[in-house]
Amino acid sequence: MHHLEDLKNRTIIQDFWILGFKNIHNTKFLPFLFFLIIYIITLSANFTIILLVVLCRHINAPMYFFLSHLSLNDILISTTIQPEMLRIILREGTSITRAGCFTQFYFFLVSTVNECFLLTVMSYDRYLAICNPLRYSSIMDFKLRILLTSSCWVCGIIISLPHIVLLQKMTFCGPKRINHFYCDLLPLLRLSCSDTSAIETVTTINSVPILFLPLFFISVTYANIIAAILRISASAGRRKAFSTCSSHLTVVCMYYGTLVFNYLVPSEGQYSGLQKMISVCYTIVTPLLNPLIYSLRNKEITRALIKLNNMI
Repeated sequence: MHHLEDLKNRTIIQDFWILGFKNIHNTKFLPFLFFLIIYIITLSANFTIILLVVLCRHINAPMYFFLSHLSLNDILISTTIQPEMLRIILREGTSITRAGCFTQFYFFLVSTVNECFLLTVMSYDRYLAICNPLRYSSIMDFKLRILLTSSCWVCGIIISLPHIVLLQKMTFCGPKRINHFYCDLLPLLRLSCSDTSAIETVTTINSVPILFLPLFFISVTYANIIAAILRISASAGRRKAFSTCSSHLTVVCMYYGTLVFNYLVPSEGQYSGLQKMISVCYTIVTPLLNPLIYSLRNKEITRALIKLNNMI
């Protein structure tokens, strides 16, 4: 009863104010230009990867098929976060409706979940290629590739839905300021004046299939991969085997490292700025570096780029 009366006395907010980055009043055009260039390069690099996989017939290994889906997912997360962030930088904060905020968070969550699953699928692909090379092509056929990638996308869409359903039912009483550069779950929950235990429980349960199981699976597959590489007698063979999975391992370490660290670091007080910088790593820097890591460290991609450039 007291809780209901308390809610009546509070102002129910229908929109939020995203603060963005602090202390950039006099130099806001520099970060705006910097992040705009990153966004353009990110889109260009990821679209190029997709174009190469579609147009270049000699890039037909399953690894490149999964890489094209990773690039598509990186385009999704970049477009979900960066255009709005650029507007926030220019305006030194911006207002966003409840529906707009929840929509942004939903697509951010879908792309995050999908990336975790895609990286897991790619580790399984590398495991088959190195530990079971004779049966690799027959196991990882086109039908299985389609099944694995579509499962990643569908799981990302379905797993993210309960969060949005629960957020829609919640009441937000303010203050309406979100101390972040996009709508994330933890800043939103701090603004809620209704019970958040249900969504916190869902988040904890979902962290098992989204974070811990993929990390465990990737760790097991790479333990087997490293063991298989060490059994190769020729040093040239070992180098070639390791080079085929080093790009993926780099991306996994970079993505999971920043993602896990962001949710382990306390988000109050002096750590809020640090948390924003870590969020920049996996929402902006990772989608930029993914295609660059794969293209710069992969001879087939490099050759395809040169061939495509000559055709143009």
